[in-house]
Amino acid sequence: MVGARKGFVGAVGVGVLTLAALTACRSPAPFYRTGTGGPGAAVVALGGPAPYVAGPPDRTATAEPMERPLDVYAGTRGRLLGGRPYPPMVYVPNAGHATVDVIDQRTYQIVGRLWVGPRPRYVTPSWDGRTLWVSHSGGLTAIDPRNGRRGRRVPLADPRGLYFRPDGGAALVLADGPPRVDFYDPALLRGLGSLRVPCSEPEHADFSADGAQLVIGCPPSGELVRVDPVRRKVTGRLPLGAGSRPQQIRLSPDGRMFYVADAAQGGVWLIDAARFRRAGFVPTGAGAHGLHPGRDGRLLYAAGRDDDSVTLIDFAARRVVGRWWLPPGAAPQVVGMSADGGTLWLSGRGAVHVVSTHTGHLLRTLWTGGAAPYGLAVYPQPGTRSLGPTGHTR
Repeated sequence: MVGARKGFVGAVGVGVLTLAALTACRSPAPFYRTGTGGPGAAVVALGGPAPYVAGPPDRTATAEPMERPLDVYAGTRGRLLGGRPYPPMVYVPNAGHATVDVIDQRTYQIVGRLWVGPRPRYVTPSWDGRTLWVSHSGGLTAIDPRNGRRGRRVPLADPRGLYFRPDGGAALVLADGPPRVDFYDPALLRGLGSLRVPCSEPEHADFSADGAQLVIGCPPSGELVRVDPVRRKVTGRLPLGAGSRPQQIRLSPDGRMFYVADAAQGGVWLIDAARFRRAGFVPTGAGAHGLHPGRDGRLLYAAGRDDDSVTLIDFAARRVVGRWWLPPGAAPQVVGMSADGGTLWLSGRGAVHVVSTHTGHLLRTLWTGGAAPYGLAVYPQPGTRSLGPTGHTR
């Protein structure tokens, strides 16, 4: 049996786990340091400026009050979700199996394996951060982040993604067959209604700065759909172009742009949040998939599944400022980040890769128990509320 750290969950019903490639190593190719340029090009076809969004006035100033720009990620630089320092773990769903591997962030050891349900895809913190929900083809399974133990199971029809309204008023499940958004009570997960959406296989999403709009990506149909999560109605539809395949979506810190990874086009779309239209495109690594903002709100990290890269995008300049390389065949997909912002955790082909955000060096490669690790959760996370996977906190 796998040894478990005292007070935390051990392996569940498994034999000996073999870990390989746990020794530290350097990046196999030169990397570009943040701010020194590197490959890539400036954003193209930018169109007109987005409207300025003001924050609260500075009441400490003696002159006329000054407007501050909005920072939607300001809450991620404060206290931890759930109000407590949970054990620092990484929860890795193995889509090829029915398990979630639990990795200790400090020792890089797998300390547990949980049987959760068929084809798990994401591990998502609840809105208040006190429960981790594993979405799988049979529904949702809870994990207690205090001890890593499996909790109750809620049967649902093939949830593809779990999100929470910023005000905590509802849980939203993106589902297919037919494509729709199902609304639930966030505490009891009792059904509140359903909304059909005009696209196929809705999976990735993010909210506008005020929470009044949810932008959903539909990979097979190559388009985005905008939904009002309070009035429960579709408010827009935006095709990205022939052959596009949208993946993860993240809002810029100033709330003006949605960044949408496109695995087929090899880059990130800029979508004007106010007008819901294309405002530019940033070329990144081939097979752009996972996105995660840095802790200081300056950089966006984009995983390139098809060329084994991590591309660094400057939010303010809207251009590539660096690129790091993983070993050939790593195929990074989903990006998580440690609470202090010092490491990226990327799920890839049969393994999880750990990269230093200070140097771009590969620190560890951890072989998991499944052939297809995917929507991992690095936990705990800072923030005032959780909005969805992976690392969607504000």
